[in-house]
Amino acid sequence: MFSNAVKTLLAIALVEGANGFAFVPSTSVRHAAPKTKSSLQMGIGLYFSTSTGNTETCAGYIAAAAGGLEMEDIGDAENDAVTGADALIVGAPTWNTDAESERSGTTWDDWLYNTLPDLDLTGKKVAVFGCGDQESYSDYYCDAAGELYDLFEAKGCKMFGMTSPEGYNHQSSKAERDGKFVGVMFDEDNQYDESEGRATAWIAQLKEEGFM
Repeated sequence: MFSNAVKTLLAIALVEGANGFAFVPSTSVRHAAPKTKSSLQMGIGLYFSTSTGNTETCAGYIAAAAGGLEMEDIGDAENDAVTGADALIVGAPTWNTDAESERSGTTWDDWLYNTLPDLDLTGKKVAVFGCGDQESYSDYYCDAAGELYDLFEAKGCKMFGMTSPEGYNHQSSKAERDGKFVGVMFDEDNQYDESEGRATAWIAQLKEEGFM
């Protein structure tokens, strides 16, 4: 049996229904929380290649700073995943120092010259990072990052995340443009204690630039 209070409410509901008002029990009303896109929802692809594991370590710092991005070796990447991402973060080490092309000595070398030319990345947001050794290769520090930057830019991508070389000990680098690095550079051999902080600061910068 309904209580008198419930009967009264039902009676009011019926009258309102007859006059064009719908009765909705209060327990069915839900207010959706505002939706905001996380880094994962935005579809940011984080791609790297590595020989010793250092670049993968730095990619991990970037992934964590961005809120949990998935990272993948570029040699395992599906073309549709690359072209379908809203933005790309790409990074490589340097092994073929001072070379004009194929500077990373990793799977990037094949991908950049045999896969990238066939992809449509016009207008895609791209940010570059590199990993190198400033003490042993001071004149060629992170050269491969410069190659990534040039080739993605040539495909019509919008490049983000240039940083200051202040605090580094290198002499020269093909990853510099007009006194700035083309992205964030790491040195796990000599400045490993700076890597996590550099990744965190860079992600904050990318957010300010509207990359993510």
